[in-house]
Amino acid sequence: MAEVKLFYSFYQQLKTGSMQFNKIILFVTVICFTSSFAQAQPEKKTEEICYNPNAKGDTSKRSIKSAAVGKIGEANITINYHSPGVRGRTIWGGLVPYNDVWVTGAHLASNMEIDKDFKVAGTTIPKGKYAIFTIPGKERWTIIINKNWNQHLTDDYLQTEDVVRIDVQPEQLNENLERLQYYIEEKKENKGIIAVAWEKIKVFFDINIKD
Repeated sequence: MAEVKLFYSFYQQLKTGSMQFNKIILFVTVICFTSSFAQAQPEKKTEEICYNPNAKGDTSKRSIKSAAVGKIGEANITINYHSPGVRGRTIWGGLVPYNDVWVTGAHLASNMEIDKDFKVAGTTIPKGKYAIFTIPGKERWTIIINKNWNQHLTDDYLQTEDVVRIDVQPEQLNENLERLQYYIEEKKENKGIIAVAWEKIKVFFDINIKD
């Protein structure tokens, strides 16, 4: 590179006691060269969050970073997750085994953050951030709210950290849902559901917001 040759030339002059003027030129050259090199480095891109992973036009083969945002009563709720695609695979009893704790998404644990105390299946839960796990079954599912929201898949899952477990009946969807997606649905004042759907299965649990 021309810049490198110029740098070397001025460096040799400096070594042999060249004039102070050349030292100044050398300093300016080094600064310019460093600046040009820094600008040439690729910037790290922040992964964008997708709020509708089933939007048309999706061609990605990876599990995409996604979120669901909503309100039930006065509570603000955010669910963060990674959304895998079906991509022609057998999901239930295949990619997702029956009767095992599942992250209900991909990569990091899917988690729910809520700014009001809430109640699920008769259990009052303080506001905060929680992991959402499930145990899929052929006939029934178990939905789990767990204290340890910051973990990779189920690597650090402990049943002793479960806040509540809910036994639910899965619903069959009429159409195939290509990507896993979470939903926050308000039904009436301070009451609603948290749902997750993928392929042709949907499960949900009721949530009541504490006054």
